Amino acid sequence: MAAVDTARAHAQAVLRVRGLALAAAVVPAAVTVVLLAGRFTGRIGAPGAPDAAGWDAARWAFGAVAALTLLVAGLTACAYRRAVPPQIPAVPVARAEAPELYRLIGELADRLDVPAPSAIALTPDCDSWLEDLPPVRRPGPLRPHPVSPAPVLVIGSPFLWWMRASELRALLAPVVAGTAASADPEIAAARRFLRSLDACLDSGGGAAPGLGGGTLAAPPRPPRRGPAALADRITRRITRRMLGACRGHSAELERSVASWASEQARTVDYGLRIAAQEQVGLAYAGWDRLLTRVALPAWRLGRHPAHLNAGVAAALTELSRRDRLADGYGNRLGDRPACDLLEEPGTVDRAVSRLAAELFFGRPPVGAWDELEWADYPADVVDAGWRARAATLQSALDRLAPQSRPGAPTLTRLLVRLAEGDGERLAAALAAQLARTTAPAPLLEPARTGRDLLVDHVTAMVCCAAVDTAGGAPGLDWLDGPVLLLGGVRRTDLAGPVAQAVEQGQDGPLRAWLDAAEVRLEKPVRL
Repeated sequence: MAAVDTARAHAQAVLRVRGLALAAAVVPAAVTVVLLAGRFTGRIGAPGAPDAAGWDAARWAFGAVAALTLLVAGLTACAYRRAVPPQIPAVPVARAEAPELYRLIGELADRLDVPAPSAIALTPDCDSWLEDLPPVRRPGPLRPHPVSPAPVLVIGSPFLWWMRASELRALLAPVVAGTAASADPEIAAARRFLRSLDACLDSGGGAAPGLGGGTLAAPPRPPRRGPAALADRITRRITRRMLGACRGHSAELERSVASWASEQARTVDYGLRIAAQEQVGLAYAGWDRLLTRVALPAWRLGRHPAHLNAGVAAALTELSRRDRLADGYGNRLGDRPACDLLEEPGTVDRAVSRLAAELFFGRPPVGAWDELEWADYPADVVDAGWRARAATLQSALDRLAPQSRPGAPTLTRLLVRLAEGDGERLAAALAAQLARTTAPAPLLEPARTGRDLLVDHVTAMVCCAAVDTAGGAPGLDWLDGPVLLLGGVRRTDLAGPVAQAVEQGQDGPLRAWLDAAEVRLEKPVRL
């Protein structure tokens, strides 16, 4: 109970900040009303009294201060009302779409003796949290005040496809236990006040899309000028002051609520929760690797894989098969997966996968997103991506050619230029071209040097030549993304020779690799 009392104490401290702000807005007006009332009743500065002039001056001064204060307070209140609250980056799941999942969460709430979440949503992230909804007003004499509905339970979608149903229940117990805090009127009021302050700041400056318990802010308004700009600056300064006054209490409030929820959840599946936490780290690693190495190449071509969550389950299963550190993880795969709690897992996976593309990458390079099935990935993404990069490399080679004479897209031409020491110039030309034509995906990948880009594009051209002349084939590895298959076997020994040719101008090892693979260097690559 100590955590409960601490959370309420910090919530009350936040509400006191709100009360002080309201008091600061109305006190000058209240003083002005008292002075005016005293004037009309003759008790303060009555006409003809020796001190009448002084009290009249005080009335004018307090009246001006009150008018200015009320104006600022009104502008600030309008800004709070106008601010668009952050939106949940998640896909709502109706009860009809997942009756068993709702039943599991409802039974969990009953065991914890807390209100059940009002709804469930899935987000393309390895995290879960409660998203409070704004209060609703119910008219009538028995409901004069706003009523806060139960929060929405947002679940990280990779958890459903990788975890077993029992593991998911254990993992969500502390999260569901937090609905008790949302039902507390003082904690709920403090959170609403803090959200309104955050929304006011975000609506002016905007916020980048983010996940992990985060939200998507509304797009920033166009810059305002004149009196409106001055009003915005005043409002934002007041908001920052109040947020600064609430910051410590807000952090302690959420920390106490988390401690409270964790203590409540200790009675439910505590031992299983420890094991489930191990799966959280594994799911996060697999999800991150799937996005950066498998999904990103497809997104760059305007295709979004329709079943990312099924893909992360396949990736983690492959990891458990390969990695001896993951021994034992495969034994649990015989239990019922949590995605079986959904009526149509494939349909939900499609919606979440589309949201992931929009959150992590944004708009497609051209047109609208095209769905992609995993069976089509090697041909539509791996091969197409290799040939697009080979064409970009060929264009960079043409710009460096004497008198800009285009040449045939052959490996012979490329290797000669690298052996002549033109790697730095070629890398610079390639980086400049990509900077003009390719939108970065900063949420998924760090900035890459020209040399890194050249290695990637030379590898793509080699793979194209292997497919065209040596019977190679594009393939998909769940952990590493696009791969080259020769004779049905994945080749992992290409990176070293390519790096030597690019970085040191030593094309001998790469020529030896190509000879061994029976790749024809003089035949033009199909772009």
